Amino acid sequence: MEEIQQAYLYMLKVERQFSEHTLKSYYDDLEQFNDFLNQEYLSLKTFEYKDARNYLSYLYSKNLKRTSVSRKISTLRSFYEYWMVQDENVINPFIQLVHPKKEQYLPHFFYEEEMEALFHTVEKDLKKGLRDRVILELLYATGIRVSELVNIKEQDLDMNLPGVKVLGKGGKERFIPFGEFCKQSIEHYLESFSPKKGNEHDYLLVNMNGAPITERGVRYVLNDVVKRTAGVTDIHPHKLRHTFATHMLNQGADLRTVQSLLGHVNLSTTGRYTHVTNEQLKKVYLNAHPRAKKEN
Repeated sequence: MEEIQQAYLYMLKVERQFSEHTLKSYYDDLEQFNDFLNQEYLSLKTFEYKDARNYLSYLYSKNLKRTSVSRKISTLRSFYEYWMVQDENVINPFIQLVHPKKEQYLPHFFYEEEMEALFHTVEKDLKKGLRDRVILELLYATGIRVSELVNIKEQDLDMNLPGVKVLGKGGKERFIPFGEFCKQSIEHYLESFSPKKGNEHDYLLVNMNGAPITERGVRYVLNDVVKRTAGVTDIHPHKLRHTFATHMLNQGADLRTVQSLLGHVNLSTTGRYTHVTNEQLKKVYLNAHPRAKKEN
């Protein structure tokens, strides 16, 4: 990987504070691009618009999803924009390239009874469950990303309001309130979870050795909970984020409020959850209205 690409990745890590997961995606996108350059006997400096069109065709030939192709093109467009700032002679070959349209999909989420089943499972494990319940409560109560969750420190909590301060994408800070269930879980955890004692850090969530828990560790915890929960087969941190947004909108929260809580820059990103709530409204309507269905 060339020095300018390494400098770009370093900027994303240090200045924009991207998560390790996001950085890996950018790194992989650049590596695939470099493979194409080598295959076609091209270089960064000789690459131009016609080559960008060929690269787009190359990505399609890999049978990638349109969302993946779109992300890879965005990575390269962003990289060249960064390079242009460093070198005024550079021209962005991806600037006029049309993005492929993204597939439309509905975010997967848990129904309320499924969430209750997950919390019931966690309660059975009295010691480890104190920590696991806080993970589940915070993800569901606030809709935060797993990268935001693992970086919460005790001083980020306000137990009077109550709520939590998190550092989101691009280093943007926001405050998200949470309810009594989440507050009580955090209080019980801080009072009784012994592995945290004696460790020289102030991160809220820890593993069983007392070290700060990782994103991978959170996913392991959630998968372990699901294995012991009847009727629930799939879970990941972002599904809980989807669940938070969907349940908030189902209960009457306005789109702007949910956008602010999730830390979305664009309202259109939050807007995809209205498709879910509209489907829910349609289902309730068809089941409830006496003239919604025509009898055979």
